[in-house]
Amino acid sequence: MTTLCEVALEVLNCSDAIEKANKSSYNAALWLEGNIKNIGIVNDMPMRPQRPDKPDLISITKMPKRRKAGSRESKIALLHAIAHIELNAIDLAWDIVARFAYYSDQNASDGFSMPAGFFDDWVKVGNDEARHFLMLEERLNDFGATYGDLPAHDGLWEASMQTAADFPARLAIVPMVLEARGLDVTPYMIRNMKKQGDEKTANMFQIIHDEEISHVAAGTTWFKYWCDYHNLDVEEHWQHLVKTYFNGQLKPPFNHPSREEAGMIRDWYEPLADIDFSIKGENQ
Repeated sequence: MTTLCEVALEVLNCSDAIEKANKSSYNAALWLEGNIKNIGIVNDMPMRPQRPDKPDLISITKMPKRRKAGSRESKIALLHAIAHIELNAIDLAWDIVARFAYYSDQNASDGFSMPAGFFDDWVKVGNDEARHFLMLEERLNDFGATYGDLPAHDGLWEASMQTAADFPARLAIVPMVLEARGLDVTPYMIRNMKKQGDEKTANMFQIIHDEEISHVAAGTTWFKYWCDYHNLDVEEHWQHLVKTYFNGQLKPPFNHPSREEAGMIRDWYEPLADIDFSIKGENQ
């Protein structure tokens, strides 16, 4: 019998970007419509998903600078960068499903477990991210480009792998730091596209922003669930995990209304603003 973990691995082990997105949507429907009933478990979880030969992955410090805003080249570079983030996000959603499947009610013996709603949420995220990627690929095609035409960096996946063995840290860093950052920067991109008269791209970015709120909310909801079970203060534990695992900075300005809608409280993240967590030691 097919399990949720088996279809999650099917997405993760697919190397073609468009096929990966289509598999994500198809497999999400199987689970959400009740055609798959068992979560299953993975005994040999891959550390990295399969990826296409292109784009070339290079250091973030070597990424080419964007062309002048408004140019065709600049728009392609922006769309390509976001498409790369969305492809990573597909894998991240299915990775959390499979990597931490041992926390399901079906697999739990004694101790902590996550209800089916946790897995529902991340399958929905995987479905959303697939739709976002395909939408961006279609827009790239409008400009005579395709995903893989430009180099990209691997920072998002590298950051996620630092939390591969720490379930609450994965929630704290990926949705509650990295995806929350998307809520901060996307409104600027929407305004910029509208100034350029590109309503089609602006509308795409608005869809992505609005749906990303629910993704950050999923991270926040289940992080709180973990903390409540373990009698941990949500604010203190989240800040501790950010200081421990995050390699970068929480940069204002913050999109407080969207973050609040996603369940994030200013008191959690504002005290950490502008601290460089790539310098470890005193922040531990």
